[in-house]
Amino acid sequence: MLIENNKILEIYKKEGALQEGHFILSSGKHSSIYLQSAIVLSIPEHLKKIALDMVLKIKKIIEIDKVNLIVSPAMGGIIIGNKIGEVLNKKSIFLERVNSKFTLRRGFEIFETDKILLIEDVLTTGKSSYESIECIKSFGADVICLASIIDRSEENLNLECPYTSLVKINAPIFNNDNIPLNLREIPAVKPGSRFIE
Repeated sequence: MLIENNKILEIYKKEGALQEGHFILSSGKHSSIYLQSAIVLSIPEHLKKIALDMVLKIKKIIEIDKVNLIVSPAMGGIIIGNKIGEVLNKKSIFLERVNSKFTLRRGFEIFETDKILLIEDVLTTGKSSYESIECIKSFGADVICLASIIDRSEENLNLECPYTSLVKINAPIFNNDNIPLNLREIPAVKPGSRFIE
């Protein structure tokens, strides 16, 4: 695994949130690396630093004053999305899966006039981001930026909006038919929230 020297990743390592083993990611793909952002974001000083750093990066690619709503997919994006909402003094809501499809619940609303900043913790295949964008578009609103703490995607994703992250890492992911032998020998675990019933 190739990781650039980065203070955010040092925090993940220090808190035991950069985990090694055999993981089935929420996309269904396999990896030897799992990033458990909830551990890091449960610590106020880390949460504050990451949110402030993300806001600085976001401001470099969009006019932040145009944003009037922060949206995050449950579960991973909720904590950081809410904190960024606090930093920017913008309303923050989240999408939830119902029958495997993102939707609004809890009285949350998205309007056609909304200009949305979509916040994720870790972007891997982009599946939850694509699905979140489609959900938001179904209400007629615009996603004007997507931001994540960590980008571990292996390809250029066509997200139809500007995208930024604090950290880009190379942590290979594998389909069921190309899992390396050394990974096959380790029992697989499913840490992601998409598997919760």
